[in-house]
Formats: sequence, structure tokens, C-alpha cells
Amino acid sequence: MWNTLVEYLQYPFVRRILVAGVLVAFCASMLGVTLVLKRFSYIGDGLSHVAFAAMAIAMVLRMTNNTLIILPITVVAAILMLKTGQNAKINGDAVIAMLSVGSLAFGYLIMNVSGTSQNVSGDVCSTLFGAASILTLSNTDVWICLIMSLLVLVFYILYYHKIFSVTFDENFARATGIHTGAYNVLMAVVTAVVIVVAMNIVGSLLVSALIIFPALSAMRVFKNYKSVFICSAVYGVVSSGVGILISIAASTPVSATIVAIDIVLFVIFSIIGIALHRE
Repeated sequence: MWNTLVEYLQYPFVRRILVAGVLVAFCASMLGVTLVLKRFSYIGDGLSHVAFAAMAIAMVLRMTNNTLIILPITVVAAILMLKTGQNAKINGDAVIAMLSVGSLAFGYLIMNVSGTSQNVSGDVCSTLFGAASILTLSNTDVWICLIMSLLVLVFYILYYHKIFSVTFDENFARATGIHTGAYNVLMAVVTAVVIVVAMNIVGSLLVSALIIFPALSAMRVFKNYKSVFICSAVYGVVSSGVGILISIAASTPVSATIVAIDIVLFVIFSIIGIALHRE
């Protein structure tokens, strides 16, 4: 198996998959801490389904660069989710659920009705699980992942204390002069961008795993925000890297393997957390 892994790593596209997967997981895991603490855990799932619908629209329009359609629609949906979720009359989870189900149904419907694809089932499967797009990653895609990772890291380093305040108590943050609305919009935009890029790695259905698992696992062991943040980032990189390597060596689906690794690590972290907090 290891000989197979070494042999595959000689191919440039395999190295691109590994690097891009690790970088996207790094971004998603950092965002995950903030989103989970703000009770927007399902936003990754909802936005990935919105991105799926946008991708279906791009297919119907026969656009060669579908990002020009997918990214703006996903960004607008992210802002609407966060803004509507702050409305006391409408539950945030309910808004995400409605957009998620509606977008998924709409995307699948127009792909069938339009007749632009000769293999609708295959296109839907590859989009949902990232089977085909991951094999076509280019050097440009890797550079986009690298730049995105650096921007997210710099954003968190420069505005760490303000993000901390907005995450735990928006009213207090607003009273201290922090423009909470601007930070929420910026967070929505960054989340949407990360999700659109992550769809090429794990597909739209499993993209939320990159956001939720690292944060939840880190919270099983650590109770300090900074420790959770650092552990989540390391966890995301390790689980994604190991998952991709195992999928290459064992010839298993990349997305499913990464999530399987996440589940195993979550169980391990939960056991460690129980042991530590019992003392």
C-alpha cells in the first residue's frame, strides 16, 4: 500500500490535491470555531447546497468559468443567513434549513429540466461528493488556496480580540465601539469563499465536515478559546492530510475518507476530554 502511495505522489495532480486539501482544511477549521460558537454550525451545509444550485445555473448557462456565478450567489446567501438569523422572529437554523433544502432541490431540478448534461446522475454525484473536480485541480487553484489561507490567518491574527468579543457577546462588543455588523458580513464573505473552494476537495455535501469536526473535537479537550482555535487548525490540517494520503493508498473516495478520519479523531478527543475533566 505504501509503495502505491509513494508511486502516486510522483504525479503533480496528486501533490496538488494534497496541498490544496490541507490549505482548505486549515481555513475551514479556523472559521469553524467562530461559527460553532455563534451557533451557525449548519451554515457550511446550507451554503454548500446554495453553491450546488449556483453551479447548476452555471451549467445551464454553459459558462466555462462557473466561479463567476457560484461565488456571488453564495456570498449573498451567506450574508442573508447571518442577517436573518439575527432576527428574533426567525430562527437561524430554520433559515439555513430552508435555503439548504430549497437550493438542493432547485439545483437538481434545473439540471434535469435543462437537458444540458448527458449524465445528470454522474454530474450530481461528482458535485456532491467532489469526485471529478478534485482531479482537475490546477496550479492556479493551489495558489488560490494558499492566498486564501494566508488572508484568513492574517485576518484572525490582526483582529483576534475583536473577533473574540463579537463571537461571545455582540452587545458588549457593540457597546465598546466594535462594528459588529461589518465583522459579521466579512465573516460571511470569508465563509462563502472557503466553502466554494472547498467544494472542489470534498464536494458540497461533506464540506460542512471540514468546518464542524475540528472545532467540536478541540472543544472536547480544551476550554480556552485560543487553545481551541490552535488545536482546531492543527486538527483540520492533520485530518485532511491523513485522509487524502489514506484515500490515495487505499483507493477510497477522498471526501468520505477525510470524514471517516474526522469521526475517529472526534471519538479519540472525546475520550481524552472525559479523562482529563474527570481528574
